[in-house]
Amino acid sequence: MQQLQELRKAIENYFPIDEEAWSLLEPTLEITKIKKGSQLVKEGETEDSIYFLVSGITRNFFIRNDKEYTIEFHFQGEFVTGYYSIITGEPSIITVETLTDTEVVLFPFDIIRSNYLENVKAANFGRIIAEVQYTKRLKKEMDLLSLTAEERYSKLLQQRPELVKKISVKHLSSYLGIQPESLSRIRKSYI
Repeated sequence: MQQLQELRKAIENYFPIDEEAWSLLEPTLEITKIKKGSQLVKEGETEDSIYFLVSGITRNFFIRNDKEYTIEFHFQGEFVTGYYSIITGEPSIITVETLTDTEVVLFPFDIIRSNYLENVKAANFGRIIAEVQYTKRLKKEMDLLSLTAEERYSKLLQQRPELVKKISVKHLSSYLGIQPESLSRIRKSYI
């Protein structure tokens, strides 16, 4: 199936996966289509899967005092889940919502974890996904602390122009840590 080949190619962007490791992983995978506005991961529920985005866009967010805070967006070819829940076994502290119709390859985490014990390359794959997520999060935190709102928007526009085109002002402003009105003013200066 083409979706599984895309997944394998994405994995091999990090490191080569041999037939033994792939043969352990492939039978555990499930391909599914999810409608726009659905929740892959729900805040307060324990997560048990990792998702590879074959197509679509997702948004990680949480709600505090009736306000939504967008943490991250994920696109085709990326992995997404409630990492806090997966790692700790505790209920998720975020929700992952589909912003478009989305197709995913679902990895049941209990099977992945058992593969960690059987195959060093499977364990390395899990470690590399965690490392990628950590570095993305650290860069975003540093940007929030050291760049102005306009600089953060400019950087986002350079790195992810599709994000700026496809995501609502409400979600983008939350992600950038600014008010929607401020983002609208900044965007006008780029037109």
